[in-house]
Amino acid sequence: MAELDLSKYEKILFKHVDQEGSDTIDYYLKHGGYEGAKKAITEHRPSEVIDIVKESNLRGRGGAGFPCGVKWSFVPQNTDKPKYFVVNADESEPGTFKDRVLIERDPHSIIEGIIIGSYAIKCNVAYLYIRGELVYGYEQLVKAVKEAYDKGMLGKGLFGTDYNLDLTIHRGAGAYICGEETGLLSSLEGKRGQPKIKPPFPAVEGLFRCPTVVNNVETVCNLQHIINRGAEWFKNIGPEKGPGPKLLCVSGHVNKPGTYEVPMGINLKQLIYDVAGGVWKGNKLKAVIPGGTSAKVLKAEEVDVPCDFDSMMAIDTMLGSGAVIVMDDTTDMVDALYNIIRFYHHESCGQCTPCREGTGWLEKILKRIMAGHGRMEDIDTMLNICDRMVGKTICVLADAAAFPCSSIVTKFRSEFEAKIQQGAGYDKRIFTGGPLVQPGAVSRHNQERRKDKDTPNRISLDPELISKPSQSKVETTS
Repeated sequence: MAELDLSKYEKILFKHVDQEGSDTIDYYLKHGGYEGAKKAITEHRPSEVIDIVKESNLRGRGGAGFPCGVKWSFVPQNTDKPKYFVVNADESEPGTFKDRVLIERDPHSIIEGIIIGSYAIKCNVAYLYIRGELVYGYEQLVKAVKEAYDKGMLGKGLFGTDYNLDLTIHRGAGAYICGEETGLLSSLEGKRGQPKIKPPFPAVEGLFRCPTVVNNVETVCNLQHIINRGAEWFKNIGPEKGPGPKLLCVSGHVNKPGTYEVPMGINLKQLIYDVAGGVWKGNKLKAVIPGGTSAKVLKAEEVDVPCDFDSMMAIDTMLGSGAVIVMDDTTDMVDALYNIIRFYHHESCGQCTPCREGTGWLEKILKRIMAGHGRMEDIDTMLNICDRMVGKTICVLADAAAFPCSSIVTKFRSEFEAKIQQGAGYDKRIFTGGPLVQPGAVSRHNQERRKDKDTPNRISLDPELISKPSQSKVETTS
């Protein structure tokens, strides 16, 4: 596939994030800030703003990729109930750290996007729900909101009109499930962060049982540029059905991990090798998770694909939140999957049986395999469990656990078989080495304690006990 010439690409979302003072309203106003919100409110009716965003084909950047303007159009126009505009800044998908950059370095672009979105659906109260662990980001947003109120960008009579808007920043408590929009709304209402059955969808009955739109941080940061420069300009960036700039978080075994702004549709291979500097230490590429750990994994020979929603869907994975996790040829895929599944089991809200029990069963099976007690039938049992999880719960957390599990087990089945066969020859005695090393945990810890009296809590790997896919020589101190 042809590579894009990135030297000609004009940064849009990250244009100012590296500049000193970019987080202040004075800097933002000096560089054209709030002009898009002003133009939307003073020159367009709310319905016209929705039409412009629909025409631009802007798709949500939080994971699902649903058309933004279409979502807005679902909000009832003739209703006596208040309407709410909510921005999801929870950013809890493993491997994702794009929104954090915008929150910390360009918070006023988020506020401007909120103003445009709120005006479009005719709402006067907006919320921004931020992940509790993002302490600095929360402080930056609080400061930015105060500046916006002081300058008249929030409050009553925006831009000399009769439009009023109040914005509240709400901190979550760190639950992954609150990244799902209805779980977020439950938390925002002061309840336990559990997803709700849909329908009714939030656009009809959301926050406080009123019409609500929930958009991602990156999504709303595109709005002012669409209003200022037009839908046609936006559609010229990347594929027509899902255009625009895209923030991609590249982590794992690359030379230059980080968050990169690229045009939607960049080739994944180009992103890894040209933008992120290639696989580190001269190693070979083994696998890539293209959209956060809830996406199905790709093998090295599958990465010559555009990074856009439809292209990823066509090869049975997803762009998701844009979290690209790169794994080199030293990666133990059984260990990697065990790490992923432990996360999803821990983060399941427990509301639905297939998710609550399924994630737990998967973790127990993987832990047993890693401890050297696996059975060959475990492989098909995991695939069977995954099949019984997908599409059978209120939200997609069960799917988020099943997708990486089924794809890794299927594409790297030989590693699971080797791990199980190798486990039959393990010394089954378990030495914990202290409270920080769990009995029978991952293969890197499935080892005997040194007999060195001077270092009683020090663990040393025996190369004979390390699985062939992973030849790393690591020492762990509890």
